[in-house]
Amino acid sequence: MNGARSDAGPHSAARPTPDTPPDPEPDARPTHQGALGAARAWKERTFHALRWPHFRRYWQSQMLSLVGSWMQTTAQSYLVLELTNNNSAALGWVTVAQFTPSLLLSLFAGAVIDRAPRRRILLATQSVLMVTALVLAVTTHLGVVTLPLVMVLAFVSGMANAFDMPARQTLASDFVPREDFANAVALNSLSFNVSRTLGQAVFGVVAALGVTLLGGGNADNLARLAVPFYLNVASFVVVLWVIATLPFPPRETGGRPAVLTDIAEGLRYVRRTPSIRNTLILLGLLSLTIINFNVIIPYFARAVYGLREAGFGFLNASFGVGAMIGALWQASRPNPLRNLRLGAVLLLASGLALAVAPGGVIAAAVLACCGFAMLTFLISANSSVQLTVPNALRGRVMSLYSLVLVGSAPLGAIISSSMIAQGGPLGPKWGLAALAGVAGVCVLALWRHLPRTLPPQTLPPQAQPPASQLPAQATPGSRTLPAQPGD
Repeated sequence: MNGARSDAGPHSAARPTPDTPPDPEPDARPTHQGALGAARAWKERTFHALRWPHFRRYWQSQMLSLVGSWMQTTAQSYLVLELTNNNSAALGWVTVAQFTPSLLLSLFAGAVIDRAPRRRILLATQSVLMVTALVLAVTTHLGVVTLPLVMVLAFVSGMANAFDMPARQTLASDFVPREDFANAVALNSLSFNVSRTLGQAVFGVVAALGVTLLGGGNADNLARLAVPFYLNVASFVVVLWVIATLPFPPRETGGRPAVLTDIAEGLRYVRRTPSIRNTLILLGLLSLTIINFNVIIPYFARAVYGLREAGFGFLNASFGVGAMIGALWQASRPNPLRNLRLGAVLLLASGLALAVAPGGVIAAAVLACCGFAMLTFLISANSSVQLTVPNALRGRVMSLYSLVLVGSAPLGAIISSSMIAQGGPLGPKWGLAALAGVAGVCVLALWRHLPRTLPPQTLPPQAQPPASQLPAQATPGSRTLPAQPGD
């Protein structure tokens, strides 16, 4: 291709068909009878994008790696609370250090993602994340870890994630056709939250095992928390191998304008597109108020309910189970955008319910509702943006999405930790109720301006997987279009 850089791997010459044939036209669909048929139809509808083998390989490897990452995230929060004697402000400042790079670098990262081969970006970012996990593991194991070191490592990881997160969010357009695109977005969220559930649930078991393996039988020895970090390092090896061997499509690099011009073009597109603009505004406002469970859950577990590792992991896992159910439900929906308002309302209601939950068991049930609501809202918002934006602007717009979601986390962490750290037994609960109330005002202000469906005129050009995954022939009933040049 003239002016294109190849990012294809060693298997890019092969042309396998998807593992299952494309859906027939509606009048030719088989009729499923009974519960077994309904279950089979639900499975096919929910996991439809996994019929594309390259997307499936990446999806599976990411799930494994994310289990390790969520173990590390949970262990890091617990480590900070132990180092600071349950200081929620310290936990908030670590979150600030982790997400500030996204605030500073996301727009630049988007321009880079639209220019550079995604394989190189992902190999670099995943390698940096692996090294930071290794440093955290060794220093915790040796007992020399400090809060400033945790903050520095969180900042370095945040720099890598500023490029890694939007790059991973754009991969669905490389490996699946457009009719499976919304499903692929939902499945990516599903893998994230299945991994979250497993990682947070396993954390308690792994930390308890660490008491024997590294802690010398002392349940208060910080070395026990190094085990989740070591396991995360191991998980990166698998995903690095998969990224190195996947056949990425070529990247169009000829005649690109300056980086600042690219960034300005992406910002102008968002400003001129009300559905994306209003979705991002609401996303940012909720991220500043109620979508800060990485601060809320650890503090409530330790300071409000007095839970240790097992109970802490149980609350986190409950949230993850709800999020996983929300992601599965969204993946099975033909139009996930319709649930944007529903997810926002449920998020506010569950936040208020958590504020009045009297104990850990009820809080776990409420947190499952919080997880369901948050994923319903986030997948709807992500689908709204990704199904509207054209491929040429995808990296820049998704970087802006990450900037709003992740870049607002530092300020959101400060706001949330300040509100829930009020004195007295009811202080944290009143603080959480106030956060939910402010979020409710934001939802009401934007209610009429949120998208319900995608107008036909805003649909982007057909997204296609690389030629290595396209069927050899496209039949009239297959809905699979000829391959386009690299994006």
